[in-house]
Amino acid sequence: MTPDRETRERAVTGATATTRPRTRLDQPMPPRRRLLPEWDPEAFGRLSERIARFLGTGRFIVWMTVVIILWVVWNVSAPHDLRFDNYPFIFLTLMLSLQASYAAPLILLAQNRQADRDRVNLEQDRKQNERSIADTEYLTREIAALRIGLGEVATRDWIRSELEDLVRALEEDHSDSHVVFPAERSPGRDTGDR
Repeated sequence: MTPDRETRERAVTGATATTRPRTRLDQPMPPRRRLLPEWDPEAFGRLSERIARFLGTGRFIVWMTVVIILWVVWNVSAPHDLRFDNYPFIFLTLMLSLQASYAAPLILLAQNRQADRDRVNLEQDRKQNERSIADTEYLTREIAALRIGLGEVATRDWIRSELEDLVRALEEDHSDSHVVFPAERSPGRDTGDR
């Protein structure tokens, strides 16, 4: 664009040199520059868990003990001009304080993340238990309905016992009289049916 053309467009639109350019609402805004550095909280949490896991091992205690022993031995037995921390070991105390001041928050951060994971797992377990209880109650109702339904069904044992009772009753009737057909036994054959 030429300078004359820009001047004409400003005159037509009423824009001056102090007005800001028009922002488009259909596009995301460009990210703002921040003064503080940004970090991924998830990556920082994973790192803190790794450090806290290492601080809780026997290997860390052994290495820390070896470093302290070497530090003390060096500063007691080395020549005076090579010693960097004389007897009260103030620098050693400072280093241990610094290590503790960083270890405590890292351990707390790792514990908080573990507590969050435990809370989520507990919630999932609670929902799973609710579903299991509901399924168990449903199956219990179904089994009860089947038992009630089976109570009215003739089983093999019941039919067998009924047939055995009929056979005994027929044997008792036949033992009283040796007549094979009951019609031959009594002249009024329909009298007992009424």
